[in-house]
Amino acid sequence: MNESSTPNAPIIVPRSEHPISRSAISPNALRVLYRLKEAGYQAFIVGGAVRDLLLGVRPKDFDVATNALPEEVRRLFRNSRLIGRRFRLAHVHFGSEIIEVATFRAAAAPEREDTEDPDAEGPATGLDGPEDREIDPRGRILRDNVYGTIEEDVWRRDFTANALYYNIEDFSVWDFVGGVADVAARRLRLIGDPDERYREDPVRMLRAVRFAAKLDFTFDPATESPVTRLASLLDGVPPARLFDETLKLFLSGYGARSYALLRHYGLFEHLFPLAAAAFARPPYAYAEQMLDLGLRNTDERIGADKAVTPTFLFALLLWGAVLREMNERNAGPAPDVAQLLQACDVVLRAQQSRVAIPRRFSVPMRELLMLQPRFNRRSGAKSLGLLHHPRFRAAYDFLMLRVQAGVADPEIATWWTEIQTLPQEERLQRVQARPGQAPAAEGGAPSSSRRRRRRRGPRTGPPPAAP
Repeated sequence: MNESSTPNAPIIVPRSEHPISRSAISPNALRVLYRLKEAGYQAFIVGGAVRDLLLGVRPKDFDVATNALPEEVRRLFRNSRLIGRRFRLAHVHFGSEIIEVATFRAAAAPEREDTEDPDAEGPATGLDGPEDREIDPRGRILRDNVYGTIEEDVWRRDFTANALYYNIEDFSVWDFVGGVADVAARRLRLIGDPDERYREDPVRMLRAVRFAAKLDFTFDPATESPVTRLASLLDGVPPARLFDETLKLFLSGYGARSYALLRHYGLFEHLFPLAAAAFARPPYAYAEQMLDLGLRNTDERIGADKAVTPTFLFALLLWGAVLREMNERNAGPAPDVAQLLQACDVVLRAQQSRVAIPRRFSVPMRELLMLQPRFNRRSGAKSLGLLHHPRFRAAYDFLMLRVQAGVADPEIATWWTEIQTLPQEERLQRVQARPGQAPAAEGGAPSSSRRRRRRRGPRTGPPPAAP
């Protein structure tokens, strides 16, 4: 372990030598810091907020680290509640803003933001002792609730850039592991032995990708080297935890770059194996192009402070897998809507073992995909009912991505774009004037209906006379 990545006595960077100003810190975070200080406790802004402040970026939130125990924090702040089973900490509420206060920990534990259970509340379960730490046979930490000092707390943090402490006592920055230099160099470096740290918590590989994408950091060679080799460790991470990490990767404004890094390091196939398998086959490779286009559009929407939804994200991620499942099960040339529905269900069931998608997203995702064949129907008043479907807008955006990928007819997209701008009377005139037509199937996508043979009733008269 090199000296710069081993927690020892800190390098203390005085206020005159760093750019962090209290004016850039949340007033509520300052209230928490000062009250802890006045009560005789150590109090620091810690982690990503310090990193972002050094970079000149406004932090999304502010976390506080202290030597006060959770119950002592609770007594100091009437507007706080204790949360977490795996990690015990306090949330101090100021209206819509929450300042998270964590006690220094002694163990090599994963970052709290990926593991804390926000629904757990109640008395703490033990403080000091080996019985408070549980590790599985592969070295992954399952539970750790041991409190310690700031020097020990550094060790549980993952990257040097996230292991910086802003001291309210004298406004200095404490740096135990060379984090200030790494932030200045925009370098992502794990604390300790990378192989061991990834095995302790495989989600650190996803966090590395996320930080590299978000901050435009480059990997330190030792941090980068084990990632592809250890990617399969993600298979043992609880699917619900991977769902949370997936949202952070793809719905934080840098999803396209995150996806490129996941593919580069062989991580994506351990999150979405059916999608990765479909992307590798030529008939469905266009679905990866759709995903890239969709992620770029999503990044732009987030940058413009517009709403985004996990429903649309998972539709993009799984569309190729759904098409492949449907076509491999279908023996005929024109699969029907029922087969599309069945394929959606099969893929969603299989996906739950890797990244668990809650029903509040999987059900509307399925509805969005089921609407795609209906865009082919543009004659008759019934076709206008699609405009009033609650998933129409998302399904329309999905259609536009299919057009951009070259697998849906641009004329269909133009028609639906124009029809939305017309008054109801003109809409009716347009669909009634249009002759009925059998919809053509997209490459890999289903036709909305199949022509049924007329069923004849039994003959009632005598058979025709022989010529």
